[in-house]
Amino acid sequence: MLKYTCPSRILRIGIPKVRLYTTTTPHTSPNGPGDGLPIPPTLLNKRKTEARSSSDPLFTEETRQRLERLRRHQFHPTNIPDSPDFGTNQYISIDEKLKQQLKDIVSQFNAPVRYAIAYGSGVFRQAGYDDQKKPMMDFIFGVSHPGHWHALNMQQHPHHYSSIRFLGSGSVALLQEKVGAGLYFNPYVEMDGMTIKYGVVSIDKLCKDLIDWETLYVAGRMHKPVKILRDDARVRLANQVNLTEAVRVALLTLPERFNEAELFERIAGISYTGDFRMIVGENPNKVRNIVQGQMDHFHRLYFGLLDDLPNVAILNNGQFQQNQNPRFRGLMVQKLPKTLYNKVVAEHRSQALRNNTDIPEDKIELHQQIAASPELSSYIDRGKEIFNLITTFILNLAILINPTPTTGLRDIIGRTALTQSIKGVVTAGPWRTSRYAAEKLAKWWSAKK
Repeated sequence: MLKYTCPSRILRIGIPKVRLYTTTTPHTSPNGPGDGLPIPPTLLNKRKTEARSSSDPLFTEETRQRLERLRRHQFHPTNIPDSPDFGTNQYISIDEKLKQQLKDIVSQFNAPVRYAIAYGSGVFRQAGYDDQKKPMMDFIFGVSHPGHWHALNMQQHPHHYSSIRFLGSGSVALLQEKVGAGLYFNPYVEMDGMTIKYGVVSIDKLCKDLIDWETLYVAGRMHKPVKILRDDARVRLANQVNLTEAVRVALLTLPERFNEAELFERIAGISYTGDFRMIVGENPNKVRNIVQGQMDHFHRLYFGLLDDLPNVAILNNGQFQQNQNPRFRGLMVQKLPKTLYNKVVAEHRSQALRNNTDIPEDKIELHQQIAASPELSSYIDRGKEIFNLITTFILNLAILINPTPTTGLRDIIGRTALTQSIKGVVTAGPWRTSRYAAEKLAKWWSAKK
Protein backbone atom coordinates (compact mmCIF):
# COMPACT_ATOMS: atom_id res chain seq x y z
CA MET A 1 0.00 0.00 0.00
CA LEU A 2 1.32 3.40 -0.94
CA LYS A 3 1.83 5.86 1.88
CA TYR A 4 2.32 9.59 1.60
CA THR A 5 2.86 10.77 5.13
CA CYS A 6 6.65 10.89 5.13
CA PRO A 7 7.88 14.09 6.84
CA SER A 8 10.56 14.59 4.19
CA ARG A 9 7.84 14.59 1.56
CA ILE A 10 6.02 17.30 3.50
CA LEU A 11 9.18 19.37 3.65
CA ARG A 12 9.75 18.90 -0.07
CA ILE A 13 6.38 20.35 -1.01
CA GLY A 14 6.87 23.26 1.30
CA ILE A 15 4.28 22.79 4.04
CA PRO A 16 6.07 23.90 7.21
CA LYS A 17 7.13 21.00 9.39
CA VAL A 18 7.31 22.33 12.94
CA ARG A 19 8.34 20.33 15.99
CA LEU A 20 9.26 21.20 19.53
CA TYR A 21 13.01 21.15 19.98
CA THR A 22 14.77 20.29 23.20
CA THR A 23 17.71 22.59 22.70
CA THR A 24 18.05 25.36 25.28
CA THR A 25 19.90 27.68 22.95
CA PRO A 26 18.18 31.06 23.28
CA HIS A 27 17.24 33.15 20.26
CA THR A 28 19.40 36.23 20.62
CA SER A 29 18.25 39.17 18.54
CA PRO A 30 20.92 41.32 16.86
CA ASN A 31 19.25 44.31 18.52
CA GLY A 32 19.04 43.06 22.07
CA PRO A 33 18.91 40.09 24.46
CA GLY A 34 17.33 36.78 23.50
CA ASP A 35 13.59 36.29 23.69
CA GLY A 36 13.99 32.82 25.17
CA LEU A 37 12.45 30.94 22.24
CA PRO A 38 14.17 27.58 21.71
CA ILE A 39 15.04 27.12 18.06
CA PRO A 40 16.60 24.28 16.09
CA PRO A 41 20.33 24.50 15.38
CA THR A 42 19.63 24.63 11.63
CA LEU A 43 18.00 28.02 12.07
CA LEU A 44 20.73 29.62 14.17
CA ASN A 45 22.89 30.45 11.16
CA LYS A 46 20.02 32.07 9.25
CA ARG A 47 20.67 35.38 11.02
CA LYS A 48 23.80 35.73 8.92
CA THR A 49 21.63 36.32 5.88
CA GLU A 50 20.49 39.65 7.34
CA ALA A 51 23.94 41.10 6.72
CA ARG A 52 23.33 40.65 3.01
CA SER A 53 20.06 42.59 3.01
CA SER A 54 21.62 45.95 2.19
CA SER A 55 23.22 44.70 -1.03
CA ASP A 56 20.96 41.86 -2.18
CA PRO A 57 17.62 42.92 -3.71
CA LEU A 58 16.21 39.48 -2.91
CA PHE A 59 16.12 40.42 0.77
CA THR A 60 13.38 43.02 0.83
CA GLU A 61 11.59 44.19 3.94
CA GLU A 62 8.79 41.71 3.25
CA THR A 63 11.32 38.89 2.97
CA ARG A 64 12.97 39.83 6.26
CA GLN A 65 9.59 39.76 7.96
CA ARG A 66 8.88 36.33 6.51
CA LEU A 67 12.27 35.01 7.65
CA GLU A 68 11.66 36.40 11.12
CA ARG A 69 8.32 34.68 11.28
CA LEU A 70 9.97 31.46 10.09
CA ARG A 71 12.39 31.64 13.02
CA ARG A 72 9.57 32.21 15.47
CA HIS A 73 7.41 29.43 13.98
CA GLN A 74 4.56 31.85 13.31
CA PHE A 75 2.66 29.97 10.63
CA HIS A 76 -1.04 29.48 10.09
CA PRO A 77 -1.91 26.44 12.25
CA THR A 78 -3.87 24.93 9.36
CA ASN A 79 -0.54 24.45 7.54
CA ILE A 80 1.39 22.81 10.40
CA PRO A 81 1.06 18.99 10.23
CA ASP A 82 1.51 18.56 14.00
CA SER A 83 -1.22 21.09 14.77
CA PRO A 84 -4.71 19.85 15.70
CA ASP A 85 -6.01 22.47 13.25
CA PHE A 86 -4.00 21.10 10.32
CA GLY A 87 -6.07 21.00 7.15
CA THR A 88 -9.16 22.60 8.69
CA ASN A 89 -9.07 25.18 5.90
CA GLN A 90 -10.58 22.33 3.85
CA TYR A 91 -13.70 22.31 6.04
CA ILE A 92 -16.23 24.40 4.14
CA SER A 93 -19.53 25.40 5.76
CA ILE A 94 -22.83 24.80 3.96
CA ASP A 95 -26.49 24.92 4.98
CA GLU A 96 -26.92 22.69 8.03
CA LYS A 97 -30.06 21.00 6.69
CA LEU A 98 -28.40 20.21 3.36
CA LYS A 99 -25.30 18.91 5.13
CA GLN A 100 -27.39 16.48 7.16
CA GLN A 101 -29.24 15.30 4.04
CA LEU A 102 -25.92 14.61 2.32
CA LYS A 103 -24.55 12.76 5.35
CA ASP A 104 -27.72 10.68 5.55
CA ILE A 105 -27.25 9.58 1.95
CA VAL A 106 -23.66 8.46 2.61
CA SER A 107 -24.76 6.56 5.73
CA GLN A 108 -27.20 4.47 3.67
CA PHE A 109 -24.34 2.65 1.93
CA ASN A 110 -23.48 -0.57 3.76
CA ALA A 111 -20.18 -0.87 1.90
CA PRO A 112 -17.52 0.97 3.96
CA VAL A 113 -16.75 4.52 2.81
CA ARG A 114 -13.54 5.93 4.30
CA TYR A 115 -13.67 9.36 2.72
CA ALA A 116 -16.65 11.15 1.19
CA ILE A 117 -17.13 14.55 -0.41
CA ALA A 118 -20.06 16.31 -2.07
CA TYR A 119 -19.36 18.93 -4.71
CA GLY A 120 -20.71 20.85 -7.66
CA SER A 121 -23.54 23.29 -8.28
CA GLY A 122 -25.96 21.15 -6.28
CA VAL A 123 -23.93 21.81 -3.14
CA PHE A 124 -22.30 25.20 -3.79
CA ARG A 125 -23.91 28.14 -5.52
CA GLN A 126 -22.45 29.13 -8.89
CA ALA A 127 -23.06 32.50 -10.50
CA GLY A 128 -25.26 32.35 -13.59
CA TYR A 129 -27.23 29.24 -12.57
CA ASP A 130 -30.99 29.05 -11.98
CA ASP A 131 -31.52 28.51 -8.25
CA GLN A 132 -35.01 27.08 -8.92
CA LYS A 133 -33.65 24.08 -10.78
CA LYS A 134 -32.47 21.16 -8.70
CA PRO A 135 -29.19 19.86 -10.15
CA MET A 136 -27.85 16.38 -9.59
CA MET A 137 -25.90 16.03 -6.35
CA ASP A 138 -22.33 14.85 -6.96
CA PHE A 139 -20.38 12.63 -4.56
CA ILE A 140 -16.97 10.97 -4.54
CA PHE A 141 -16.34 8.03 -2.19
CA GLY A 142 -12.82 6.98 -1.22
CA VAL A 143 -12.69 3.26 -0.39
CA SER A 144 -9.98 0.83 0.68
CA HIS A 145 -10.73 -2.11 -1.64
CA PRO A 146 -12.82 -1.30 -4.75
CA GLY A 147 -13.57 -4.93 -5.65
CA HIS A 148 -14.91 -5.73 -2.19
CA TRP A 149 -16.79 -2.43 -2.08
CA HIS A 150 -18.58 -3.03 -5.38
CA ALA A 151 -19.46 -6.60 -4.35
CA LEU A 152 -21.21 -5.32 -1.22
CA ASN A 153 -22.83 -2.41 -3.03
CA MET A 154 -24.15 -4.60 -5.86
CA GLN A 155 -25.92 -6.74 -3.28
CA GLN A 156 -27.51 -3.69 -1.63
CA HIS A 157 -28.05 -1.44 -4.68
CA PRO A 158 -28.02 -3.55 -7.87
CA HIS A 159 -30.23 -0.97 -9.65
CA HIS A 160 -27.45 1.64 -9.30
CA TYR A 161 -25.40 -0.22 -11.92
CA SER A 162 -25.83 -0.71 -15.64
CA SER A 163 -25.84 -4.19 -17.18
CA ILE A 164 -22.09 -4.32 -16.59
CA ARG A 165 -22.89 -5.62 -13.09
CA PHE A 166 -23.54 -9.04 -14.65
CA LEU A 167 -19.79 -9.30 -15.27
CA GLY A 168 -19.23 -9.26 -11.52
CA SER A 169 -17.61 -6.91 -9.02
CA GLY A 170 -14.10 -7.94 -10.06
CA SER A 171 -14.67 -6.77 -13.64
CA VAL A 172 -16.21 -3.52 -12.43
CA ALA A 173 -13.23 -2.88 -10.14
CA LEU A 174 -10.79 -3.73 -12.96
CA LEU A 175 -12.53 -1.28 -15.28
CA GLN A 176 -12.46 1.34 -12.53
CA GLU A 177 -8.76 0.96 -11.76
CA LYS A 178 -7.29 0.41 -15.22
CA VAL A 179 -9.24 2.76 -17.48
CA GLY A 180 -9.43 6.54 -17.23
CA ALA A 181 -8.86 8.33 -13.95
CA GLY A 182 -9.44 5.40 -11.61
CA LEU A 183 -13.08 6.21 -10.82
CA TYR A 184 -16.35 4.36 -11.37
CA PHE A 185 -19.45 6.58 -11.59
CA ASN A 186 -23.09 5.66 -11.05
CA PRO A 187 -25.24 8.61 -12.25
CA TYR A 188 -28.97 9.33 -11.93
CA VAL A 189 -29.47 7.40 -8.72
CA GLU A 190 -32.59 8.32 -6.71
CA MET A 191 -32.05 8.42 -2.94
CA ASP A 192 -34.08 10.30 -0.31
CA GLY A 193 -35.86 12.36 -2.94
CA MET A 194 -32.57 13.49 -4.50
CA THR A 195 -30.97 12.60 -7.80
CA ILE A 196 -27.32 11.83 -7.15
CA LYS A 197 -24.20 10.74 -9.01
CA TYR A 198 -21.45 9.04 -7.04
CA GLY A 199 -17.95 8.08 -8.06
CA VAL A 200 -15.87 5.42 -6.34
CA VAL A 201 -12.07 5.66 -6.12
CA SER A 202 -9.48 3.77 -4.10
CA ILE A 203 -7.78 5.70 -1.31
CA ASP A 204 -4.38 4.84 -2.79
CA LYS A 205 -5.30 6.18 -6.24
CA LEU A 206 -6.89 9.27 -4.70
CA CYS A 207 -3.82 10.18 -2.62
CA LYS A 208 -1.45 9.55 -5.50
CA ASP A 209 -3.43 11.85 -7.77
CA LEU A 210 -3.60 14.55 -5.09
CA ILE A 211 0.18 14.52 -4.63
CA ASP A 212 1.56 13.71 -8.09
CA TRP A 213 -1.26 14.99 -10.33
CA GLU A 214 -1.18 11.76 -12.36
CA THR A 215 -4.57 12.48 -13.93
CA LEU A 216 -5.73 15.66 -12.13
CA TYR A 217 -9.27 14.28 -12.34
CA VAL A 218 -9.96 14.20 -8.60
CA ALA A 219 -7.07 16.49 -7.63
CA GLY A 220 -8.42 19.18 -9.95
CA ARG A 221 -11.94 18.75 -8.60
CA MET A 222 -10.56 19.29 -5.08
CA HIS A 223 -8.82 22.53 -6.06
CA LYS A 224 -12.32 23.96 -5.77
CA PRO A 225 -14.52 23.97 -2.64
CA VAL A 226 -15.95 20.58 -1.70
CA LYS A 227 -17.95 19.53 1.33
CA ILE A 228 -16.18 16.82 3.32
CA LEU A 229 -18.78 14.43 4.73
CA ARG A 230 -16.36 11.79 6.01
CA ASP A 231 -12.77 12.75 6.64
CA ASP A 232 -9.58 10.71 6.49
CA ALA A 233 -6.27 12.00 7.88
CA ARG A 234 -4.21 10.59 5.03
CA VAL A 235 -6.42 12.20 2.38
CA ARG A 236 -6.46 15.50 4.28
CA LEU A 237 -2.66 15.61 4.28
CA ALA A 238 -2.49 14.69 0.59
CA ASN A 239 -5.06 17.33 -0.29
CA GLN A 240 -3.15 20.02 1.61
CA VAL A 241 -0.22 19.13 -0.63
CA ASN A 242 -2.56 19.35 -3.63
CA LEU A 243 -3.82 22.82 -2.66
CA THR A 244 -0.28 24.09 -2.07
CA GLU A 245 0.81 22.80 -5.48
CA ALA A 246 -2.18 24.52 -7.10
CA VAL A 247 -1.09 27.85 -5.57
CA ARG A 248 2.44 27.41 -6.95
CA VAL A 249 1.23 26.56 -10.45
CA ALA A 250 -1.05 29.61 -10.43
CA LEU A 251 1.75 31.88 -9.21
CA LEU A 252 4.08 30.69 -11.97
CA THR A 253 1.52 31.74 -14.58
CA LEU A 254 0.41 35.03 -12.96
CA PRO A 255 2.07 38.45 -13.31
CA GLU A 256 3.98 40.13 -10.49
CA ARG A 257 0.81 41.78 -9.14
CA PHE A 258 -2.60 40.13 -9.05
CA ASN A 259 -5.78 40.04 -6.99
CA GLU A 260 -7.65 37.21 -5.28
CA ALA A 261 -10.17 36.75 -8.09
CA GLU A 262 -7.38 36.34 -10.66
CA LEU A 263 -5.59 33.83 -8.43
CA PHE A 264 -8.74 31.80 -7.74
CA GLU A 265 -9.80 31.75 -11.39
CA ARG A 266 -6.35 30.54 -12.36
CA ILE A 267 -6.53 27.78 -9.72
CA ALA A 268 -10.10 26.79 -10.58
CA GLY A 269 -9.19 26.63 -14.27
CA ILE A 270 -6.25 24.25 -13.84
CA SER A 271 -8.39 21.12 -14.10
CA TYR A 272 -10.16 22.30 -17.26
CA THR A 273 -7.03 22.88 -19.33
CA GLY A 274 -7.18 20.51 -22.30
CA ASP A 275 -10.51 18.98 -21.25
CA PHE A 276 -12.43 18.47 -24.50
CA ARG A 277 -15.72 18.82 -22.57
CA MET A 278 -15.01 22.54 -22.16
CA ILE A 279 -15.43 22.99 -25.91
CA VAL A 280 -18.88 21.40 -25.95
CA GLY A 281 -20.74 20.02 -22.96
CA GLU A 282 -19.72 22.51 -20.28
CA ASN A 283 -20.73 26.09 -19.66
CA PRO A 284 -17.89 28.15 -21.22
CA ASN A 285 -18.19 30.58 -18.28
CA LYS A 286 -17.92 27.75 -15.78
CA VAL A 287 -14.64 28.81 -14.14
CA ARG A 288 -15.70 32.42 -13.62
CA ASN A 289 -19.12 31.32 -12.33
CA ILE A 290 -17.54 28.95 -9.82
CA VAL A 291 -15.24 31.62 -8.39
CA GLN A 292 -17.77 34.47 -8.34
CA GLY A 293 -20.29 32.38 -6.44
CA GLN A 294 -17.78 31.00 -3.92
CA MET A 295 -15.21 33.72 -3.20
CA ASP A 296 -15.47 33.25 0.58
CA HIS A 297 -14.91 29.50 0.25
CA PHE A 298 -11.88 29.98 -1.99
CA HIS A 299 -10.48 32.52 0.47
CA ARG A 300 -10.81 30.00 3.32
CA LEU A 301 -9.10 27.29 1.28
CA TYR A 302 -6.14 29.29 0.05
CA PHE A 303 -5.43 32.44 2.04
CA GLY A 304 -3.40 30.73 4.77
CA LEU A 305 -1.36 28.80 2.21
CA LEU A 306 -0.66 31.95 0.21
CA ASP A 307 0.16 34.06 3.26
CA ASP A 308 2.76 31.54 4.46
CA LEU A 309 4.72 31.64 1.20
CA PRO A 310 7.87 33.77 1.66
CA ASN A 311 7.76 35.16 -1.87
CA VAL A 312 4.24 36.66 -1.73
CA ALA A 313 3.29 39.91 0.01
CA ILE A 314 -0.13 41.47 0.60
CA LEU A 315 -0.29 45.10 -0.51
CA ASN A 316 -2.32 47.87 1.10
CA ASN A 317 -4.79 47.94 -1.79
CA GLY A 318 -5.73 44.29 -1.26
CA GLN A 319 -3.64 43.03 -4.14
CA PHE A 320 -0.80 40.53 -3.90
CA GLN A 321 2.76 40.96 -5.12
CA GLN A 322 5.08 38.04 -5.76
CA ASN A 323 8.86 38.18 -5.88
CA GLN A 324 9.88 37.43 -9.46
CA ASN A 325 13.48 36.63 -8.56
CA PRO A 326 14.47 33.40 -10.39
CA ARG A 327 15.77 31.93 -7.13
CA PHE A 328 12.31 31.99 -5.59
CA ARG A 329 10.57 30.94 -8.78
CA GLY A 330 13.14 28.21 -9.37
CA LEU A 331 12.16 26.70 -6.02
CA MET A 332 8.51 26.70 -7.11
CA VAL A 333 9.46 24.93 -10.35
CA GLN A 334 11.38 22.35 -8.31
CA LYS A 335 8.30 21.69 -6.16
CA LEU A 336 5.82 21.24 -9.00
CA PRO A 337 3.80 18.00 -8.83
CA LYS A 338 5.83 15.07 -10.12
CA THR A 339 3.88 14.47 -13.35
CA LEU A 340 3.74 18.13 -14.31
CA TYR A 341 7.37 18.72 -13.28
CA ASN A 342 8.61 15.98 -15.62
CA LYS A 343 6.61 17.38 -18.53
CA VAL A 344 7.74 20.97 -17.92
CA VAL A 345 11.42 19.96 -17.75
CA ALA A 346 11.09 17.81 -20.89
CA GLU A 347 9.43 20.64 -22.80
CA HIS A 348 12.08 23.13 -21.68
CA ARG A 349 14.87 20.81 -22.81
CA SER A 350 13.20 20.43 -26.21
CA GLN A 351 12.78 24.18 -26.52
CA ALA A 352 16.41 24.76 -25.56
CA LEU A 353 17.60 22.29 -28.19
CA ARG A 354 15.54 24.03 -30.85
CA ASN A 355 17.00 27.40 -29.83
CA ASN A 356 20.58 26.08 -29.36
CA THR A 357 20.47 27.13 -25.71
CA ASP A 358 22.81 25.50 -23.19
CA ILE A 359 21.10 23.40 -20.50
CA PRO A 360 22.72 23.65 -17.05
CA GLU A 361 23.75 20.34 -15.51
CA ASP A 362 23.09 21.68 -12.02
CA LYS A 363 19.41 21.17 -11.16
CA ILE A 364 19.13 24.39 -9.19
CA GLU A 365 20.43 26.37 -12.16
CA LEU A 366 18.12 24.41 -14.48
CA HIS A 367 15.08 25.27 -12.34
CA GLN A 368 16.06 28.93 -12.32
CA GLN A 369 16.52 28.89 -16.09
CA ILE A 370 13.05 27.39 -16.51
CA ALA A 371 11.59 29.94 -14.08
CA ALA A 372 13.09 32.81 -16.07
CA SER A 373 11.92 31.47 -19.43
CA PRO A 374 9.25 33.55 -21.20
CA GLU A 375 7.78 30.20 -22.32
CA LEU A 376 7.10 28.97 -18.77
CA SER A 377 3.34 29.54 -18.91
CA SER A 378 3.07 27.64 -22.17
CA TYR A 379 5.13 24.79 -20.71
CA ILE A 380 2.61 24.51 -17.89
CA ASP A 381 -0.67 24.84 -19.70
CA ARG A 382 -0.03 24.45 -23.42
CA GLY A 383 -3.32 24.06 -25.16
CA LYS A 384 -5.33 26.64 -23.24
CA GLU A 385 -6.08 28.31 -26.53
CA ILE A 386 -9.49 27.42 -27.92
CA PHE A 387 -9.55 24.39 -30.22
CA ASN A 388 -12.61 23.34 -32.16
CA LEU A 389 -14.28 20.12 -31.09
CA ILE A 390 -13.04 17.98 -33.99
CA THR A 391 -9.42 19.07 -33.52
CA THR A 392 -9.55 18.41 -29.79
CA PHE A 393 -11.18 15.01 -30.22
CA ILE A 394 -8.64 13.88 -32.83
CA LEU A 395 -5.75 15.24 -30.78
CA ASN A 396 -6.88 13.38 -27.68
CA LEU A 397 -7.39 10.18 -29.67
CA ALA A 398 -3.84 10.57 -30.98
CA ILE A 399 -2.59 10.88 -27.41
CA LEU A 400 -4.45 7.67 -26.51
CA ILE A 401 -3.03 5.75 -29.46
CA ASN A 402 0.50 7.15 -29.14
CA PRO A 403 1.06 8.19 -25.51
CA THR A 404 4.37 9.98 -26.05
CA PRO A 405 5.28 12.65 -23.49
CA THR A 406 3.95 16.04 -24.52
CA THR A 407 3.68 19.09 -22.42
CA GLY A 408 1.90 20.28 -19.37
CA LEU A 409 -1.58 20.26 -18.00
CA ARG A 410 -3.33 19.76 -21.34
CA ASP A 411 -1.67 16.39 -21.82
CA ILE A 412 -2.35 15.24 -18.25
CA ILE A 413 -6.01 16.26 -18.29
CA GLY A 414 -6.97 15.79 -21.94
CA ARG A 415 -6.20 12.08 -22.15
CA THR A 416 -7.87 11.26 -18.84
CA ALA A 417 -10.99 13.33 -19.51
CA LEU A 418 -11.54 11.57 -22.81
CA THR A 419 -10.96 8.02 -21.53
CA GLN A 420 -13.07 8.65 -18.43
CA SER A 421 -15.90 9.97 -20.63
CA ILE A 422 -15.71 6.94 -22.93
CA LYS A 423 -15.69 4.66 -19.88
CA GLY A 424 -18.82 6.44 -18.64
CA VAL A 425 -20.77 5.13 -21.65
CA VAL A 426 -19.99 1.58 -20.49
CA THR A 427 -20.46 2.07 -16.75
CA ALA A 428 -23.58 4.24 -16.82
CA GLY A 429 -25.25 2.60 -19.81
CA PRO A 430 -26.40 4.26 -23.04
CA TRP A 431 -29.67 5.72 -21.66
CA ARG A 432 -28.11 7.43 -18.64
CA THR A 433 -25.17 8.61 -20.74
CA SER A 434 -27.49 10.14 -23.35
CA ARG A 435 -29.49 11.91 -20.65
CA TYR A 436 -26.36 13.27 -18.98
CA ALA A 437 -24.91 14.46 -22.30
CA ALA A 438 -28.20 16.15 -23.25
CA GLU A 439 -28.28 18.09 -19.97
CA LYS A 440 -24.66 19.20 -20.38
CA LEU A 441 -25.32 20.35 -23.94
CA ALA A 442 -28.37 22.29 -22.77
CA LYS A 443 -26.23 24.12 -20.20
CA TRP A 444 -23.59 24.87 -22.82
CA TRP A 445 -26.15 26.17 -25.33
CA SER A 446 -27.89 28.31 -22.70
CA ALA A 447 -24.58 29.93 -21.72
CA LYS A 448 -23.71 30.63 -25.38
CA LYS A 449 -26.91 32.65 -25.94
